[in-house]
Amino acid sequence: MFTRLELHEALVARHGAENQARLESARVAVCGLGGLGSNVAIALARAGVGALHLFDFDCVELSNLNRQQYFPRQLGRPKTEALAETLSEIAPYCQISATTVRLTEENIPSLLAGFPIICEAFDRAEAKATLVNTVLTAFPDTWLVAGNGMAGLGEGNLIQTRQVGKRLILCGDGISGVESGAPLFSARVLLCAAHQALAILRLITQTNIN
Repeated sequence: MFTRLELHEALVARHGAENQARLESARVAVCGLGGLGSNVAIALARAGVGALHLFDFDCVELSNLNRQQYFPRQLGRPKTEALAETLSEIAPYCQISATTVRLTEENIPSLLAGFPIICEAFDRAEAKATLVNTVLTAFPDTWLVAGNGMAGLGEGNLIQTRQVGKRLILCGDGISGVESGAPLFSARVLLCAAHQALAILRLITQTNIN
């Protein structure tokens, strides 16, 4: 097993000392641990983000395995517990906390208070809208990185990152949501998740989004 210092030095060699210092002091909330959120969380953990808090209310199902970062042995377990377990193996020095809860307009202000960056990674349009609207109202100084369109087999280059508000960044094609009925393939979902993770890393390292 490697030490915290050994991991830090390895990441500094890849990211640079200034970037790594910012990553290790960062705190990010990931809301929704499906195809987007599970992949985003793993990308952030691998980058050395210091603290991740996971939110979801669902359990791992067989239909999740085609695109979400879970294993057959984790079927039936809460996604929060299963992903926290996986992340602890990938990044043993990341501070990982998890809350198994359905986020609502009523509990979002208390549960998400204090996070400088929030990742919205829900499947359903209604849950997305609730989180986005509530966060933008309750936390005007918080960055929100949301997914918007990754279903189907459309061209990968249609997945884009756009800043559409003072603190709101949207990743996706803006069209092919789950509600459209299009199938979900891991490769295209992963593209959108990568855009979200990269946007978060750019915010943490103070790299210009545009």
